[in-house]
Amino acid sequence: MKIVPNERDYPPKLCKAMRYSILNGGKRIRPILAMAAFDAVGGKGDTILPFACALELIHTYSLIHDDLPAMDDDDFRRGKPTVHRVFGEAVAILAGDGLLTGAFQTMSHGALEHGIDLEMSMEIIREISQTAGFSGLVGGQVMDIESEGRAADLPTVEYIHTHKTGALILASLRIGAKLGGASSDKLEAITRYGERIGLAFQIVDDILDVIGESSTLGKEVGSDEARKKATYPGVVGIEESKRLAENLVKEAIAHLTILEEKAEPLEEIARYLVRRTS
Repeated sequence: MKIVPNERDYPPKLCKAMRYSILNGGKRIRPILAMAAFDAVGGKGDTILPFACALELIHTYSLIHDDLPAMDDDDFRRGKPTVHRVFGEAVAILAGDGLLTGAFQTMSHGALEHGIDLEMSMEIIREISQTAGFSGLVGGQVMDIESEGRAADLPTVEYIHTHKTGALILASLRIGAKLGGASSDKLEAITRYGERIGLAFQIVDDILDVIGESSTLGKEVGSDEARKKATYPGVVGIEESKRLAENLVKEAIAHLTILEEKAEPLEEIARYLVRRTS
């Protein structure tokens, strides 16, 4: 199945915008986590691949919409002009829509191609749609917007981060574990791990927006403060934010004991998340 349209596909401007966004670099953290969880619980074969790709499509759609003038109004993403700056606001919105719906096409096609039973297929799609919807990513984005310019407290910041960012990271891990045939105790361990690294990931993003380098991050730093966003450094300060992120990663790794040596890739990913500079 072709997941990303060719530039010559019709309508060409929309297809170019979709390709520009999805092939414009990035760490691919969510598909990597899904595949690592799949392997950690003993998953075999390439059943996880279409679902891993779908997760990246959803993440990329969210970035396109997040960068729009009505949202964060960002000019750069991953060191290049944002999609709406290159293709216009209307096409950017539709490119995001195309990626989101394409994710569900990719998942359903993958489920059929790999012979995944109906109950598991529906469970995976249910979890991802809930994660991407009003009770997950979209809800977190709304709270992020509504909190701008207001005095934020820690529960509000935690809600924004665990929904806008953490929810899709957690879902990526759970989807990988479920497709890998995880037992209930291993799924529980990976869930606890995912809850903590999802929050740690966004805390580090908040920190980097204050002390990072634009050339490394691929976007302007200081935008959170300029827009008076609700962030961890804004509420508890830089040093406490660092401490919280490090503690969350330690807690996350501690939950992986049940996976024994197969936990090593997930442990290394968690450590990377607090060391990263972009």
